[in-house]
Amino acid sequence: MGVFSGLIGKLTGTGGIVEAAADLLKRYFPPDMTPEQQAEFTLRMKEIESETAQKIAEATNEAEEIFNKRVAEHEGTASDLKAVPFFGPLVLFFRGLQRPVWGFATLYMDFMWFSQWQQLTERQESALMIINVLVLGFLFGERAVKNVMPLMVRLFEAKKG
Repeated sequence: MGVFSGLIGKLTGTGGIVEAAADLLKRYFPPDMTPEQQAEFTLRMKEIESETAQKIAEATNEAEEIFNKRVAEHEGTASDLKAVPFFGPLVLFFRGLQRPVWGFATLYMDFMWFSQWQQLTERQESALMIINVLVLGFLFGERAVKNVMPLMVRLFEAKKG
């Protein structure tokens, strides 16, 4: 909960965005507001928005640092593993193999699916699709998966009915 309270504290700052906007509204919105005053108000609101975005970015970076530090404290780091004779480097080696092994295994399963496997059960097909989404999403990024998902959904809907 400490990360979130720190984030909220950074967002609200000294007085908060709502109070700042209300204060600006009181000062700059009389009925006889000139175009210059309106432009000044717009400029000030953009400054507040920019300051808020900067506070959010700082809070996000701080939360990420806290999280990474906590993970390193609880799970250890690669340098911790190097200190363990024989098993440390072996664990690092296998940890480094994960991405290529999963990537090539998925490539192989997809090749087999499209070329030879004729009778996959619905459960096997679903598992293969989930593995594809996870592995390919990890390799190519979330945006690529989001762009392909509507096509996959239509494909599955067409296949079912």
